[in-house]
Amino acid sequence: MNTDDLIAIDTHTHLEVSCRNPFDAYGEEYDRAADKYFRSSRRPTMQETIDFYREKKIGFVNFTVDAESQMGRQRISNEEIADAAMANPDIMIAFGSIDPHKGKMGGREARRLVESHGVKGFKFHPTVQGFEPADKMAWPIYEVINEHKLPAIFHSGHSGIGSGMRCGGGLRLQNSNPMLLEDVAIAFPDMQIVIAHPSWPWQDEALSLAMHKPNIWIDLSGWSPKYFPQQLVQYANTLLRDRILFGSDYPLITPDRWMKDFTEAGFKPEVQPLILKENAKRLLRLA
Repeated sequence: MNTDDLIAIDTHTHLEVSCRNPFDAYGEEYDRAADKYFRSSRRPTMQETIDFYREKKIGFVNFTVDAESQMGRQRISNEEIADAAMANPDIMIAFGSIDPHKGKMGGREARRLVESHGVKGFKFHPTVQGFEPADKMAWPIYEVINEHKLPAIFHSGHSGIGSGMRCGGGLRLQNSNPMLLEDVAIAFPDMQIVIAHPSWPWQDEALSLAMHKPNIWIDLSGWSPKYFPQQLVQYANTLLRDRILFGSDYPLITPDRWMKDFTEAGFKPEVQPLILKENAKRLLRLA
């Protein structure tokens, strides 16, 4: 990836449609509730996503969420994303996702993805995957990530998945309190932990954790910047300016909309290039 050719690097995008798996209708009620919550039903294919980002001259990190144990729904394979990234290295970086309930088998898969498929990091969603981040069952996966000094993105805060469903679809928001990452950050100091999203209702907890632990980063995905909490903008402009990342949450939010609102959200001109590209270059070891 020649980052000089890119205007930004989007560190948080999802693949939600497989071109390899047969369609799995199980759990469709979660998708319909999410469509209503996000006011969007876009589900682009991998190739549509690649074409979109190449046209925009924005590099992107892409992943799915493996939540087979809790959701009972067949995952999109990590290999589908990894193969696309290997075929399009000018614009795309693959992250893997492994259900933490897979334990040691998950650790074996993580090693294979990194060493044989070029995966550059991993994505976790404690609410959807149904685990607390410090649960020892996830540690075989973390050990591989830590060994290779790779980033791991953790969903934090409120989740649109399950919102409005009876009992929230049985999904627990409490699993995505960023403070639950503290033990992980201590045990795996070479794993770069990215707290995804403004962490409402725990924004101050996320900022405190990032201030205290140098292997903690924050991405700004999932919200339009015009709705960011004031303290998040304040710390992004000052003490955490080197560990704040642009992420859109595509396809739920497009980078076009995010970047337009970003320019009007109070971020200092000298900080904007750090957030849009320079910090991601360091995190992803592209510099």
